[in-house]
Parts: sequence; C-alpha cells; structure tokens
Amino acid sequence: MPPASTAIRIRVRMRARPIDEPHRASSQLELLFDLTFVVAVAAVTAQLAHAIAGGHGLAGLMPFLQVFFAIWWAWMNFTWFASSYDTDDVAYRLLTMLQMAGVLVLAAGVPAAVSESDYGIVTLGYFIMRIGLVAQWLRAGLEDRARRRTALRYAAGVGIMQLGWVLRFFLVDTGVLPSSFALPFFLVLVVLELSVPRWAERARATNWHPHHIAERYGLFTIILLGESVLATSRGVEGALETGEISGPFVVIAVCGLILLFALWWLYFLVEAGEGLSDRRDRSYLWGYGHYGIFAALAALGAGLEVAVEQSGHHVAASPLALGFAVAIPVAAYLALLCAAHALIVPGPVIYPAAVPACVAVILLPLATSRIGVAAVVAAITAICVLLVAVTITTAAMRARAGERHGARRRLRQVVK
Repeated sequence: MPPASTAIRIRVRMRARPIDEPHRASSQLELLFDLTFVVAVAAVTAQLAHAIAGGHGLAGLMPFLQVFFAIWWAWMNFTWFASSYDTDDVAYRLLTMLQMAGVLVLAAGVPAAVSESDYGIVTLGYFIMRIGLVAQWLRAGLEDRARRRTALRYAAGVGIMQLGWVLRFFLVDTGVLPSSFALPFFLVLVVLELSVPRWAERARATNWHPHHIAERYGLFTIILLGESVLATSRGVEGALETGEISGPFVVIAVCGLILLFALWWLYFLVEAGEGLSDRRDRSYLWGYGHYGIFAALAALGAGLEVAVEQSGHHVAASPLALGFAVAIPVAAYLALLCAAHALIVPGPVIYPAAVPACVAVILLPLATSRIGVAAVVAAITAICVLLVAVTITTAAMRARAGERHGARRRLRQVVK
C-alpha cells in the first residue's frame, strides 16, 4: 500500500496491492478524478434531453449511448487499474491529471457528437486519456515483474484499440466510408475493447480489491443520481420561465426526487464487496453490466428534465414519448440491477418482485393520453416505492424465519 508519509511519495515502486488490504477506500485523487466525469455526464444528459424535447428522442438515443460508452469505459479503465496499482506518487498523480484533461476535452466535444455526429473532439479527448492509461500500464509492466506480461498486454491492447478509434474517425467521420459504416464500426470496436481485459488477465489476474471496486461503483452511481437531480432542476428552471406553478409541475418535481431516492435505495440493498470477494470470476459480467445501469440513470435524468419542463410550457415531444422517456430507463435500471445482484448474491434481493414492476412500468406510458404525464410519473414512482417496501419486508421476514429456524435447531441439540 502507499506509504503514509507524503515526503517519500516522489516515487513509489509500482507493485500489485493486496486484495485483502484492510480499510481500502477511494482516495482523494479518485474522488477528484470522478468530478471530471460529472461534467461529461452532464453534457451528454443535456444533449439527450434536448433531443427528447425536440421530438426526436429515438434519433438522439444512439449517439447518447455511443458517447456514454466512451465516458463509462474511460472511467472503468482508470478505476480497475487504480484498484490494483494506485501508488499515489508524483508520476501516478500527473498521469491521472492527464487522463482528467482528456475527460474534459471529451466533454467539450459531446454537443457536436450528439447533434452533428462529429466525433472529432470526443476522439481527441479519448486519445489523451488513453495516452495516460498506456503510460500507467507500461510503468506497471516495468516495475511489477510478477505481472509484467499482464500489464504489457493491457498496454498493447489499449494502444491498439485507440488506434482503431482514430482510424474510425478518419474513415467514417471524414466521409471516406459511407455513414452506414459508422454503427457497425463502432460495435466492432466496442466488442474488441471489452475483450482486452479478458485477454490480458489470462496471463495473470490483477490484484483488484473487491470492496474498493464496490465502493467506486457505488460512488459513480451516486454521481449519476446527482446528475438526474441536476437535470430535473434544469427542467424546473425551464418550467418556471412561464411564471406559473401548476399541479402537474409540483407532482413531477416531487415524484422525481422520490423516484431517484427509491432507485438509490434499491442499488444499495446489497453489499457488493462481499459478493465480489466470494465470486471474483463474475466480476466481468457485474462490471460490464453496469454500463446499462449507469446509462439508464443518465437517460432517466434527461427524461425527468423534459417531463418537468413540459409542465410549464409546450415541448415538441408527445405525452406518450415523455412517458416512455421516464419509463424505459426505470425499467432497464430495475432489470439490470436485478441481474447484477443475482451475479454476486446467492439469494434473491429484488427478484421476483422486480419482474411485475418492470412490466407495469413499461405499460404505464400507454395510458399517458388519458391520465397525463404527471400521473404516469407518479405511478412509476409509486411502483418503485412499493418495490422498496416489498423488498425490505421480505428480507426482514426471511431474517426472522432464519432466526427462528436457528433457535429451534439449537433447542433440539440441547434436548438431545
């Protein structure tokens, strides 16, 4: 682990940190690093909200998912590397700052990427981030002899993939290839990106810390929930421009906050660190599955922003589209969260109660034309609150049943 005295942190030999290191928590540098992603996520969420309000939410969805992948994958790369090799010395901090600069450049290019399919600035930001990451892996390869092959595989894989993204920009975005090649090219690169960790770790697994990883994912979840609060507040500002506070405005604003609180509650029902410690082999599915969880939270913020805004003045999106803009992210979040919990927890957490909840949430927008957007948002919120209540009650009943069973078993042993 890094030394306690800052006086000797000019250079610390980069070695794998122990996976059972006690009291491992996110560092101040990691928290600062996350703040740059607040800017990037806010930018992509605002662009999706603009697309939804303009009545072309479906057209804005794919650019949103593409840019969000770049944001999420950059965060993932740094997070898992830091869990294994955080030395917190001068070189490590400077290379982290370089990656932060890349995130900010990427965030600056989000509006052009989403609205005009111009990924030039996003590609540049991504390139800057990957330079820092490749340098970190090369350093790990030089200084950690036991895992040198793994580190060099990571460095090679990340470097080659970055060349692929640059090639995509020059071939697709500049018009060398038809625009129809853009999405297939992107999907191929995504599959290859996701394959790099599996390929690199075959040489020897890195020493990521399960409780540290669980905390980092939890913190990023809170960041995305905070972004949804920010997006909703932007919608409130837009609605208040009319100078009137209507009943639907109050309902959507209040229910939006309650909904986000319920989703937060459901995420933290599970102590993920224990599950990841016991099932390290499932970390890939658990970690990769969070792309959908995180994207759903960001998309929900955009949907809530437009739903609040339309209560004050007219937007181009239809009520049905606004209902689905809230319902689809919530349903996706619940389904993917249920799957993530199932990967690392032996017993059900919110399943099977999540199944009817997802179905009900998806079907509710069909009634938007009759009951209105505010009523649909309120009903979705009520379903999520009920899901929290059912989950907590069921867990408490299981715990009491387990205690009674244990007491009876101990009594039988005493009698014998």
